[in-house]
Amino acid sequence: MARLDIAAPDPIRDDLFPDTSHSPSLGELVGYERAADIVDFCFIANPYYPTPQMIDALQEALPTLIKCYPSSNPATSQQALAAAIGVDQADLIVGNGATELIVSINSILVDRIGVAVPTFSEYIDKLRDPRAAELFVLDRERDYRLDLREYLAWGRERGVGALLVINPGNPTGQLHSLDDMLDFMEQARDLDLVIVDESFIDFAGAAVPSLQPHADRFENLVIVRSMSKHYGVPGLRLGFCYSRNHRLLESLRRLLPTWNLNSVAEYFLTLLPATVAAYEQSLRRVTADVRKLQNDLAAIEGLFVYPTGSNFVLVRIEGDMTATELQARLLADHQMYVRDCSNKVGMDDRHVRVASQGRVADARLVEVLRDMMMAPGASGLGA
Repeated sequence: MARLDIAAPDPIRDDLFPDTSHSPSLGELVGYERAADIVDFCFIANPYYPTPQMIDALQEALPTLIKCYPSSNPATSQQALAAAIGVDQADLIVGNGATELIVSINSILVDRIGVAVPTFSEYIDKLRDPRAAELFVLDRERDYRLDLREYLAWGRERGVGALLVINPGNPTGQLHSLDDMLDFMEQARDLDLVIVDESFIDFAGAAVPSLQPHADRFENLVIVRSMSKHYGVPGLRLGFCYSRNHRLLESLRRLLPTWNLNSVAEYFLTLLPATVAAYEQSLRRVTADVRKLQNDLAAIEGLFVYPTGSNFVLVRIEGDMTATELQARLLADHQMYVRDCSNKVGMDDRHVRVASQGRVADARLVEVLRDMMMAPGASGLGA
């Protein structure tokens, strides 16, 4: 059976799916002109930020920016970001997306690492040696929940020197409390390295359980954050890592090329300090939207919805339809793009991940999914 069976002058490039452990972007999948007509529930980005005024500023500056080199001094971008998030710039490295930093961390800091799966695949794919990853496979019968104490005990049994924790989890959305994370870090002091990816943590709600204010207590801690998600700019490729261990940070800085950020991304960083209030308001809107999306999806018979502390929801299809089939039908028939999680190591072929894209778009997706699940045989109820 073909993945997508539609007739179109410019067909959807379903051949791209096997070539990546992630998902093709809409631009390459359907073309940049058609991409604007499709609601992207796959890539996880804040729909309410940047503000219209920030977009106007970027557009006005663009002719100059594309003719200018960005700064060759990394302190320039570090200073702007540090002012926005309230930290010392010496504790930051700003990268061309979090993936650039993940590659650097894997290259020089990781010999063997424990990774709970399913997870964000870059932490496995970009290891120097794929055999360096010890996989802690989460149980579907326990809703893929990660027990931090079990995980640490497992890592010690295998003698790994490093562990990865993604909080909230991707693709599960599981959120660990600050108390649980602090307890975990206290117990993990003997490890060489603990990577905590907090790329989605700003969507956790009013009390954000970030380890950032407590990083001075843990020399082995490196926090990684993608800025694509919470700042809503995946196309700019921005991310950062944070640690109070300056020796560790300096070893990472030496790996980064000069001009690793482009001038548009660097200019965007300068807009952040003056827009903190608008940013925080956008997070409150996203948080409210995703709670409604979660509840509305949970009310659809034939879908199982996992708890989430992020801006996305993981959904299991309980009938005969696979995630690949559901993704294809939504894209071809309804111009909606969701994340098929079938290629996530440790996950079966019945899961999709849905990122909130605002109340109107979310409501339309819920309506379409409800109709699909009610169709004869779709959820196994009419078969």
